[in-house]
Amino acid sequence: MIYWELFWSFVQVGAFCVGGGYASMPLIQAQVIERHGWLTLQEFIDIFTISQMTPGPIGINAATFVGTKVAGIPGAIAATAGFVFPSVLIVLLLTKLFFKYGNVAAVRGILNGLRPAVVALICSAGMSFIFLALWNTEAMPADFTKVDLIGCIVLPVSVLAIRKKMSVIRVLCFSGCLGLALGILGIR
Repeated sequence: MIYWELFWSFVQVGAFCVGGGYASMPLIQAQVIERHGWLTLQEFIDIFTISQMTPGPIGINAATFVGTKVAGIPGAIAATAGFVFPSVLIVLLLTKLFFKYGNVAAVRGILNGLRPAVVALICSAGMSFIFLALWNTEAMPADFTKVDLIGCIVLPVSVLAIRKKMSVIRVLCFSGCLGLALGILGIR
């Protein structure tokens, strides 16, 4: 039963994650945290972080990691298959339509209409991550004065480093090493 639940949950995510892996994060969050309670927000963010660091698409990596956490390797297979199933089906259908009619103006119009919604999904996920990084809460903080000072330093420095074309891998490695050092020193 859990394998079917994983498969079906990720079919729903895969069917509506137009815009790539980042756009799928709020949908995955809604399924695995809010609907099923399979993970905590902290576990989800850890999985999201690992999904970014490993090769391959973020959404598929996240589905695989969630499936593994929930139900082992068979769960990983079920979640990953569920995530990719709608994409494969839709691409096959669109390919058939494209070759049959050759007119992509309608499809282009639909995709142009979806762009603002994708931006909203990414912003929603980003706000949850910012609240967690700076105030250790997933929603709007009740008290803005209880801020994580280390997060307030690492977040803008990381954004600036990435904007200045520093390798994302270097930024992640530096941030991970900093977190490890602060943990060893008992500061974090």
